[in-house]
Amino acid sequence: MSTVKSTTSRHFLGLKGVSSSEIKDILDRADFWENHPEKVTDRLKGKFVSNLFFENSTRTRFSFEMAEKRLGANVLNFSAAESSVQKGESIYDTVRTLESMGIDAGVIRLKPVGLLAELAEKIRVPLINAGDGNNEHPTQALLDLYTMRSHFGEIRGLTVSIVGDILHSRVARSNLWALREMGATVKLCAPANMQAPELAAYAPYVSMQEALKSDVVMMLRVQLERHDKGMIASAEEYREQYGLTTRRLEQMAPHAIIMHPAPVNRNVELDDELVEHHRSKIFTQIHNGVPIRMAVIERTLS
Repeated sequence: MSTVKSTTSRHFLGLKGVSSSEIKDILDRADFWENHPEKVTDRLKGKFVSNLFFENSTRTRFSFEMAEKRLGANVLNFSAAESSVQKGESIYDTVRTLESMGIDAGVIRLKPVGLLAELAEKIRVPLINAGDGNNEHPTQALLDLYTMRSHFGEIRGLTVSIVGDILHSRVARSNLWALREMGATVKLCAPANMQAPELAAYAPYVSMQEALKSDVVMMLRVQLERHDKGMIASAEEYREQYGLTTRRLEQMAPHAIIMHPAPVNRNVELDDELVEHHRSKIFTQIHNGVPIRMAVIERTLS
């Protein structure tokens, strides 16, 4: 299980190994919060939650903060750029310090792969993964599944293509584990130097033309900051070979939808006019992130 239990807390580290029943429970609870008549509740009144972002983020941090405040929690925002980490303090020491001050949970985002699992062995308050390296981003995948279920009615039986930089994508991995567990078929599509070979055992790599035949075409952001020089010849060439263009939209089934974790590199992985196209669910995904994160935070602290 990626939800790791200790004697005093329950961490939420990823979706690999999480059961379909647990995923369904979270999606159902998110539906409850989305339709809750009151915008702010006292569900977590008196609780202190710290957003520990050792890697830059805007959408994810604000989404978590909105979820925490809607639940009535006290929120402490932490930025590595303004902290003692810049002075040489370790990530562990920083998290341990905030734990000692009395936080009840930490939402954590960091770059090093494997460090989050190590922290979970030592930190007793619950830690919620807001993205760790290229490992997992579980709440993003949950909001993606929630978006699919809301649109199609159920996830089982869907075919989902994930297109782009699979190698560096924590979003692709969390979606792969969760979608397979919920009964969907997953296809991967990426340039040869952006493929993660170890994932081929779980989902086949297909051509862009084949990827367009799915119920859901999920485009990934081209993570230019993670690439060594020369991994992409040019943004224009990437768009020509792997971008979802208006021309390629015509090859998708009439019922199929477009998804993207955002932020979008417009006119690279997705043509500008498709970002807010009626078949695009990008801003719906962003909206759904708040109730999903409310459900996860509540579940972790219950």
